[in-house]
Amino acid sequence: MCRRMIYLILLVASFAGAANAQFITSVAHRNTDTDAPEQPQIAPNPLAENSVTFVDRTHVYADIPEFILGAQYLMLANDNKNMSAYEVDMTFAMNATLYVFVDNRMGGAAGGKGVNPNIDGMPWLNDMGFVDTGEDIGIDESFDGGINQYFSIYALSVTVGTITIYGNTEGHGGNMLGVAALGPKLSAYYPEPQDGAIYPETWASLGWTAGDTAASHDVYFSDNFDDVNDGTGDAFRGNQTSVYFVVGFVGFPYPDGLVPGTTYYWRIDEIEADGTMLHRGLVWSFTVPPKTAYAPDPVDNAESIDPDAKLSWTAGFGSKLHTVYFGDNFDDVNNADGGLPQGSATYTPGTLKMAKTYYWRVDEFDIAETYKGDVWSFTTEGAVGNPSPAKGAVDVTQTPVLTWAPGFGASHEIYFGADATSLEYKGSGNLGSESFEPGQLEWDTTYYWRIDEANSANADSPWTGILWSFTTANFLIIDDFESYNDIDPPNPVSNRVFEAWLDGYEIPTNGALVGNELPPYAEQSIVHSGIQSMPLYYDNSVGNSEATHTLTYPRDWTEKGVNKLTIWFRGDSANAAETLYVALNGSAVVNHDNPNAAQIGTWTAWNIDLQAFADQGVNLANVNTIALGLGNRNNPLAGGSGTMYFDDIRLYPPPPEPAP
Repeated sequence: MCRRMIYLILLVASFAGAANAQFITSVAHRNTDTDAPEQPQIAPNPLAENSVTFVDRTHVYADIPEFILGAQYLMLANDNKNMSAYEVDMTFAMNATLYVFVDNRMGGAAGGKGVNPNIDGMPWLNDMGFVDTGEDIGIDESFDGGINQYFSIYALSVTVGTITIYGNTEGHGGNMLGVAALGPKLSAYYPEPQDGAIYPETWASLGWTAGDTAASHDVYFSDNFDDVNDGTGDAFRGNQTSVYFVVGFVGFPYPDGLVPGTTYYWRIDEIEADGTMLHRGLVWSFTVPPKTAYAPDPVDNAESIDPDAKLSWTAGFGSKLHTVYFGDNFDDVNNADGGLPQGSATYTPGTLKMAKTYYWRVDEFDIAETYKGDVWSFTTEGAVGNPSPAKGAVDVTQTPVLTWAPGFGASHEIYFGADATSLEYKGSGNLGSESFEPGQLEWDTTYYWRIDEANSANADSPWTGILWSFTTANFLIIDDFESYNDIDPPNPVSNRVFEAWLDGYEIPTNGALVGNELPPYAEQSIVHSGIQSMPLYYDNSVGNSEATHTLTYPRDWTEKGVNKLTIWFRGDSANAAETLYVALNGSAVVNHDNPNAAQIGTWTAWNIDLQAFADQGVNLANVNTIALGLGNRNNPLAGGSGTMYFDDIRLYPPPPEPAP
């Protein structure tokens, strides 16, 4: 079965007042030489350092020129790099400056910062009047702080209406393209301290650049995000004309000083001269670092650490000396005292044993007082790892399959239970059998597990594993799409999403195709929660599109009194407006109330009373299948096409009665 996904790549940015007035109100692409299902998406937040670039990659923007920071932007997909027959329509509600970002490798150019791309395959740039700004924007492809590519920025003044940009006819596989629009900045911007900053002072003079039309500024400041975001509590600090505001000083908010280890939030709403037109600002934050050591390297609970690693940390606020305690026993490290202080914020424990967990603590001294640090831990290379469910996972199904990656061991022992101090031995296995099914678990309960390994050929054997935990959900999970993989049959662990949700492949009357055409088959960028969702392409030219999942657990849809089915879905404005429906046991159908649900471009919860299925004869204690579809299931009619995403299909019990 061919599973090939074509990704596009285009990007649109706008302005620092995006929360108040959207320049780009709609966007859609036409791609006549591919079957790419991905549509452009207006990004939820303004353009900033580390803004996600594409809908299908972890690439982020970096080294952004100051003049374009805060822009509204679009995210497209990444793989349709030549785009010879590609067109993107953008509707503008205001006059703006439109920017096109052109990969500096375009047309076979060398690439890199300051390198001019070859735009012979993009004659529309010159025809429309775009001008090279001489500026570049960077792309960090791995979100690791490095910059892999640069795009040149071209500019054009545009007016209200629809603007169309085009593709590249002479590119190669490394070419990429982006678009941005910029106009008057109506909201406050350029906060100082910068948003998310670590601010090592107990007072601050907050500053910002005023919006272009601002006459005064409403100031909100608090250590409570919700109060600042909602304008509640004592977060509102008044209206002023100055673009500075002092906190943490006598006579100002927090007169006793800002508290180390605390994050503070602030917001500036810009008020125009009429006193009523308001442009709401973003909620910014900064953190006063704690007195204790923080930001350990390796991070707490890290796995597969080099046995010769050097440990480091960020010194506590105002600290002068550091005392390090290190060992392989938590209690010993936690209770230790009397160590020798040192001046540097690094520690070298020497060569450590493989596949072993170590603990360490750093106490900070600021001349006046000692601040005991947290106990951190890490495990060296060779230990079992990569647990599923992940360590600390929540909302886990009550019938999980536990898996892990083996370490040095040739065999293993499994320990599991709800009491971390008294795990039960559950059996053993050999290399190649790294899974365990604990059976049906309780709702909303935390469970702990550990895998110990042994290998008679290794003198350090046996190895005690890492203690992992997860918490089961307080609802039933029909499918969260997290367990699907890209492993092909006949491998016994193969679990591809389109084999669990059977679509219309090779069925002439069913226009549904589940999953991306190339791995990863499950969607890993457009997700509601977790790391995966299910993409479903529908083509109702054949009348109807549907994917069906056969249930194993839960089939009893009366367990714990559940009475509501919730399906999270996301469509796109460019989708055809086909009716979204769900069917149980191949017969009982419930349609979404909104006939245009397929065109909703944000994650939306569809809540259905289970009585709607019972009224159609479904035995809720024995539900065998669930199907998701688009069209008229009972009277198929030729229609349009599009792409939907589904995630977090759940069953909920009634909410608890309020306390008297």
